Amino acid sequence: MASAKPIVGVSCDVLVVGGHRFHAAPEKYLLPILASGALPRLLPSLGAGEPNSDLLAGLDGLLLTGAISNIEPQHYGSRDPCPPYDPDRDATSLGLIRAALGRGLPMLAICRGNQELNVALGGSLHPRLHEMTGRLDHRAPQGEPHARQYAPRHGVTLSPGGLLASLCGESEIMVNSLHWQAIDRLGAGLAVEATAPDGTIEAVRVKSGSAFAVGVQWHPEWNFTEDRFSQALFKAFYDAL
Repeated sequence: MASAKPIVGVSCDVLVVGGHRFHAAPEKYLLPILASGALPRLLPSLGAGEPNSDLLAGLDGLLLTGAISNIEPQHYGSRDPCPPYDPDRDATSLGLIRAALGRGLPMLAICRGNQELNVALGGSLHPRLHEMTGRLDHRAPQGEPHARQYAPRHGVTLSPGGLLASLCGESEIMVNSLHWQAIDRLGAGLAVEATAPDGTIEAVRVKSGSAFAVGVQWHPEWNFTEDRFSQALFKAFYDAL
């Protein structure tokens, strides 16, 4: 009998359509998991009432997706409003991250997921990066087709000797940029893996964890088959499962 494929849990957003609540994840996050040889399993954002240990049962890894919503500011000690919110995703994902790290579960966190990883470990966020003096506007161009919104927009410098630098043997790569929040104070136990030209932290790694645990602010899942670094990143995640 062939060995079972590894299973990757994928975080979900809560969407309200026609008055009904849906738990959903965009297909673009599922495709790299399938292409790697693993199987995705959607994890509903049921809020604080669902034990994280139950959601993690049977998983070999965890992928935290990007989203339109932002983390509610009270989770990182701020009162600066930054809607839209998804409180059930916050209540689920922040605890899920801590539980997964405690189990040594391999983790890849993308965009909002990267911010969740930082907040779960006690870090904070810049609510509106584009309003800060000296910072680039990292938001996607509005009203443009997806191909333009997700196109590479700026370089990031990979930390010398870091995990991401080892994946491609380069010191700088070009990334897409579709976010208006970013890491401010770094969470406990995180190491910076990449920075934008304006100093924005674009990728992190959990230093003390025994398993692969990386967050990136950009979207490597978009057209991942056409980008050498994105392929290397998902391969490293898969190899850690």
